[in-house]
Amino acid sequence: MIVGSFGLQRGRALLAAALVALVLLAGLGAAPRATSARPAAAELMRVIVQERAGAGSAPEEAVRRLGGQVTRILPIVGGFAATLPATVAGELARLPGVRAVTPDGRLKVQGTASASTVRSVYPKVVKADTAWQRGITGRGVTVAVLDTGVASVPDLADRLVQVRDDLTGQVTPCKNLSGELDCNDRYGHGTFIAGLVAGNGASSGGRWKGVAPEASILSVKTAGADGSADVSNVLAAIQWVVSFKDRYDIRVLNLSLGTDSTQDWKIDPLNYAVERAWAAGMTVVVSASNEGPAAGTITKPADDPWVITVGATDDRGTAGVSDDQLPDFSGRGPTAHGLAKPDVAAPGAHVISLRAPGSTIDTQFPYYVDGSYRQGSGTSMATGVVSGVAALTLQANPDFTPDRVKHVLKATARDAASDDPMAVGSGVVDAGAAAFSPPAGVANQGLARSNGKGSLALSRGSVQVRADNLLGSVLGPVLGATLTAQLLVWNPGGYSGAQWVPSDWYVSTWEVYRWYRVSWYGTDWPGRKWRGSTWYGQESDESYGSSLAGSAWYGAWE
Repeated sequence: MIVGSFGLQRGRALLAAALVALVLLAGLGAAPRATSARPAAAELMRVIVQERAGAGSAPEEAVRRLGGQVTRILPIVGGFAATLPATVAGELARLPGVRAVTPDGRLKVQGTASASTVRSVYPKVVKADTAWQRGITGRGVTVAVLDTGVASVPDLADRLVQVRDDLTGQVTPCKNLSGELDCNDRYGHGTFIAGLVAGNGASSGGRWKGVAPEASILSVKTAGADGSADVSNVLAAIQWVVSFKDRYDIRVLNLSLGTDSTQDWKIDPLNYAVERAWAAGMTVVVSASNEGPAAGTITKPADDPWVITVGATDDRGTAGVSDDQLPDFSGRGPTAHGLAKPDVAAPGAHVISLRAPGSTIDTQFPYYVDGSYRQGSGTSMATGVVSGVAALTLQANPDFTPDRVKHVLKATARDAASDDPMAVGSGVVDAGAAAFSPPAGVANQGLARSNGKGSLALSRGSVQVRADNLLGSVLGPVLGATLTAQLLVWNPGGYSGAQWVPSDWYVSTWEVYRWYRVSWYGTDWPGRKWRGSTWYGQESDESYGSSLAGSAWYGAWE
């Protein structure tokens, strides 16, 4: 099963309602103020209540006893929504079974004023601005974003590549392999990543730009509204990208996703697929994972030695790297088979990018900046930043091969956040140096290649996947060891031996048969806590950020 920022976090997920919530929480837990300073007794407030483990129904009963009402159960944050008199919120927060009482973020108007408290400087950190000053903006470079779809928002709309079906003549704004009927980003992750790569800031007067603001985005939609996708969806998506790479002049492939599989990369189908994309001339950029801080938390296909694997840093809101810190969530090497990863790092904490209005993330975590933007954190985000840097490098040096791009990004990276190469690789990427002062050399010399003949089930890792039935509800069969998301028997030999060209694509099972929507079940993937740290304003046992069901598109929403 694929993860990027998709998976149920039970229990202790922190509602990251940004600075306002943290300040108000402190007030809720404090001693009562003078009566004259407190709200009127009749004033009701809407809150999110997070429970401590083993609390049972005590917090809900306390809300009712205090004159409030439980309005909605919210297992995604380990608690519930409620309304209650504002005068008793502090009393509720201090009860033994209550971990936190947070004012419901949906009541806050998040607009232009909120932007003044937010700093997102990742383009300056990776020195994309120095490339822009010399006319390098990503123009002419197409980045394929294999994700949950990309919304047609003003910051991207005129640079979303239109995809034509040769058999039907239909033109659509994506290649859709998700099981949904259209290209809309109903989850919200793909739009956020695309904005980091190539948003032009149109909705903010240029303030919130991505790294390569004139690059083109080709959306390859592999997951729907709950973020779930199977490895087979991703395999088909990569095969399509390779098959049509020349038609759409795709130079970069962004994969902000992963599975917890430990199958040997030399035989794994997912490793085989990313290597085929690399061999076809695409620079493949993959997120390390959000499973840190322990060693050995690089997921698949970031474990592949050919691709560019990206870890995350926290730039602390400053353009310099001297104060950068290493987020605990960022996956560390070595890989399950002893390879040194990640290769490079980039800002991935509290970065600002595009909303997909009405999407799952947008609805569940409605904390907006300037109306059209929001914040997010994760190695998904760092990966989008590096894909943008790769686009700038390729515009400045159009003859560069993927091996050349990888070498240059590593050789010009700057030390930041950590001196552990298993955490940040060669360091934080530098677009200016990569584009204009690329050192000689190529990466990946002498590497072996995957044969792709391993197990599809093992490539999924621990995640179990169920397909929908013909009525559209997710009650269908478990995909198990052999079935794809098209309910066809997986044939690794046919996949790994196939010619990946347009004519063969149109007669392949990937194109001919229906894609089913899938869901994950029977596991809490990636449900591991995002271990906090004091500089995130967290207690050591709380989670950092909040993901959603199926969230292996390595991100959290704030």
